[in-house]
Parts: sequence; structure tokens; C-alpha cells
Amino acid sequence: MLKGSMPALVTPFKDGQVDLDTLKKLVDWHIEQGSHGLVPVGTTGESPTLSHEEHDLVVATVVQQAAGRVPVVAGAGSNNTIESVRLVQAAKDAGADAALVVTPYYNKPTQRGLIAHFEATAKIGLPIVIYNIPGRSVVDMTPATMGQLAKLPEIIAVKDATGDLSRVPKCRITCGHDFIQLSGEDATALGFNAHGGLGCISVTANIAPKLCADFQNATLAGDYKTALEIQDKLMPLHEAVFIEPGVAGAKYGMSLLGLCSPEVRSPLTELEDSTKERIRAAMVHAGLLN
Repeated sequence: MLKGSMPALVTPFKDGQVDLDTLKKLVDWHIEQGSHGLVPVGTTGESPTLSHEEHDLVVATVVQQAAGRVPVVAGAGSNNTIESVRLVQAAKDAGADAALVVTPYYNKPTQRGLIAHFEATAKIGLPIVIYNIPGRSVVDMTPATMGQLAKLPEIIAVKDATGDLSRVPKCRITCGHDFIQLSGEDATALGFNAHGGLGCISVTANIAPKLCADFQNATLAGDYKTALEIQDKLMPLHEAVFIEPGVAGAKYGMSLLGLCSPEVRSPLTELEDSTKERIRAAMVHAGLLN
């Protein structure tokens, strides 16, 4: 069900409010550009600064607009298990195909605590994608723990943002070959798929969805020569987008294409001029701007 290029959708704002009209247009645009799925209200969707009502509204809007054309994996992460369960339930009620649940951040649970958290979210009955990103959550789910959770029928996949390509074969051993492994890091997505991954939940795909989709199609067909050529086009953009927080970089790049406002919510800020120049140059290199 989940594979290929899946943009970690930005949440567009207009004068401080969620811009639903633009969000709907983005959903249609991404599908037209060949994206294989959509992931609203993750970190790139600025979930930390959305109210609970806004969070649920964005998920429901994306599901409704996608209308079954591609899978929708709704962000449903929290460091509070009760809140994460509520978010998974809301995603299920909205008709999402799966929920993306991050390892609980800040409170640094043990591996036993991680198991308890994900077992609770799995009880809702919606497919769960584990989001393992130690750089943000300060806790790392081990392949052994993931293997234990993968025994639950609801735990179907991982978004791996460790940057450690050896995790893919390790998790193939502990979780099985049917467990879906998706990269959470654009810059290593080629190697990730070569090791057995099936796609990427991508920040760069907000700006370059067709290139990212073509890249993923090439890797999944085993055409790594074509994939490498596309990677060479995209690599400067992968780097430039993350000079400052990725969502700010993504929104600025999208604003250059006339897709949405570059507006982000505090504590994020407008990009430095030097970062803007790097992003624009990278988009020229990728053939997205003249």
C-alpha cells in the first residue's frame, strides 16, 4: 500500500490561519505530479504549532480532497500516549489509510515504554507507521524493539530518519521482508532503497514532486543509473532545504513556484537571505526555475 514518493505535506498559512483552499490545490497538484501518497501534519506540516482542531481539520481536508486517489498517512504523533491514541482515532474517523506515529519525544521512554506506546495506538485498528527520528525525539527504537512491534498486524511500516543505511537490512531480519521501510531522509533515499526500502516520506517532494516520484519509480524498477542522474539534480536542493528548518525551506521553495505563502509559525522564522539564495540556486540546478 505504501511505497514511492510521499510528500511530508506542508500546512499552508494565510495571515496566521490554515489556508484550506491552498491545501486542497496542493493535494491535487501532488497527485498530478505523480506522488504516490500524502503525509499531512507531520513535523513538516508544523504539527507542533497546530491546535488539535486544526490538526484534525487538515487531516480530514487532505483525505477528502485525495478522494482515494493515493494513500493518506496522517501524522498522529505525540509524547503523550493518550493524545497520540486520540489522534490515531481521529485519523481513522477521517478515513486516513494509516497513521504516522513518532517515537515519544522529550520524555525519553525506555524500549519497554516505546512498546507500550505503540501497542496502545495499534488498538485503534488503523495501520501504523512508526516514525523513528532520534535527532528530534532523543530516543532511538532499536531493530529488536521494532521487530517485536511488527508482530502486531496494525504495525505495518517505519519511516526511518536515522540516516543509518544498515538499519534497513537489520530491520529486514527483525521485522521480516513484508514490513514496509520508508526513508525519512531525502539525501540517503537512493541507498535506502538499494538496501531494501520501498520509498521516502520526503520534504524535498514538496518542491519537486515529479522529480522525486520519477526518482522513486526508477529505484523501485531497479534502474539505479536513472535514479543516480535524478539524485544528482536533487542533491543541492536536499541540502539547501535543510540549512534552516526543513519546512521553512520547503515553503520558501514552493513560494518561488507560486504554490503557497512562505509563512511559518513561531518559533520558526523567515529564512535568512543567504539560505534563500541557496534554495533558489538549487532549484535552478534541478531545472525547476530558470
